[in-house]
Amino acid sequence: MLLERLARQSVKPERILLVNTEKRFFDESCMEGIPNTEVVHIRKEEFDHGGTRHMAAKMLTGDYLLFMTQDALPADQYLIGKLLEPFAQEQVCAAYARQLPAEGCSVLERYARGFNYGPESRVKTLRDLPELGIKTYFCSNVCAMYRKSAYDEQGGFVRHTIFNEDMIFAAKLIQNGKAVAYCADARVIHSHNYSSEQQFHRNFDLGVSQAEHPEVFEGLKSEGEGVRMVCQTAGWLCRNGKIWLLPKLVLQSGAKYLGYRLGKNYRRLPGWLVRKCTMNQDYWR
Repeated sequence: MLLERLARQSVKPERILLVNTEKRFFDESCMEGIPNTEVVHIRKEEFDHGGTRHMAAKMLTGDYLLFMTQDALPADQYLIGKLLEPFAQEQVCAAYARQLPAEGCSVLERYARGFNYGPESRVKTLRDLPELGIKTYFCSNVCAMYRKSAYDEQGGFVRHTIFNEDMIFAAKLIQNGKAVAYCADARVIHSHNYSSEQQFHRNFDLGVSQAEHPEVFEGLKSEGEGVRMVCQTAGWLCRNGKIWLLPKLVLQSGAKYLGYRLGKNYRRLPGWLVRKCTMNQDYWR
């Protein structure tokens, strides 16, 4: 479905490269009728959030690189065109799309999509750091486009990273005087109904990535933004007669915070506990 929707874009991709883990699970019939599409297979243990994407970037040419995960679907035929628009500003070197909840998305996740991906577009620079804090550096490779010249100049995504390769790259762009655009009109359908346990594992890896990159995250606290989202979500649930979801919100928020704090302090934990907490076992091998 993703390939079909990319083929119907008003601005069509010149080339589509799929990077697939574990060849035996891949059905090549999905590429039939989609022009200029090819696949590269890697082993599961070879996958790395930054390194695998960098490998793909080195195989591609053109002025712009668009990265998407396989579970993100363009909401309409204007996704690529809308992502390209901010690059008319020379300072803009990255642009990411708005993520909309999928059908069947839980109430809490639906609110979280709206909190993190609002209806207003914005171009972020270093001047926004006092106002936005850590969100200045936010960018998501669920659907993000990069100016190829800037990508190469900065050396591409960090290699061997457990998480956050998109945010680390965006932070370095901004620190080097460039800008990152959030494009609310470029829309993809993407959401997850994570359990509290999955939220714990995901946020553990998030904490690890922040601990491993103090050059980006040191002095910028994520907790304040998390507390703000929890408070706003709780208020929204009360106003809309969904008070029965408050215990679930508290449980999920607690799991996120516990995972994040443990991840930030992973160096103090024994190896067996780190492997119990992580979502990405292969990273630690």
